[in-house]
Amino acid sequence: MTIENDFTEIYNRYSDKILRLCLGYANGDEDLAKEWLQETFIKVWKHRKSFKGHSSIDTWIYRIAVNTCLSDLRQRKKMISIDKELGNAYESDEPKKETELKIKKMYHCIDKLTPQNKGLILLELENIPQTTIAQTHGLAHGTLRTRLSRIRKSLLKCITNGK
Repeated sequence: MTIENDFTEIYNRYSDKILRLCLGYANGDEDLAKEWLQETFIKVWKHRKSFKGHSSIDTWIYRIAVNTCLSDLRQRKKMISIDKELGNAYESDEPKKETELKIKKMYHCIDKLTPQNKGLILLELENIPQTTIAQTHGLAHGTLRTRLSRIRKSLLKCITNGK
């Protein structure tokens, strides 16, 4: 198997999860998330020889994705305004619109989190194993569990009360 085949296999295996992770950082902006996805895998390709195997390949890729998203957000110094989109979503009674509204409200609440907590919950929402999340963020597993519990409570409060 060639390096190119290995890379294709890795891309096919992780690209959907990385895209959803990026969507969380992009507040649902698909174009921006796809840009970050592409940038993540360009970095994976460029730095493939630097992967030493000290962690699992998925942990390494998630860390690259999180760093890519956060770096770009810092450079842009602006986040997508969900409030305007929420106002437009209220105008329709369609079930699809209600689902979109709930998703946008969730992303709006996630956006209020600190960058690290945002990264933790987005990986958790992707059903990434907690051990992998802990390794990705350099946390003890117990610390991660406590933080995720607090983050979930905070999000529930935000989603139900708007706070």
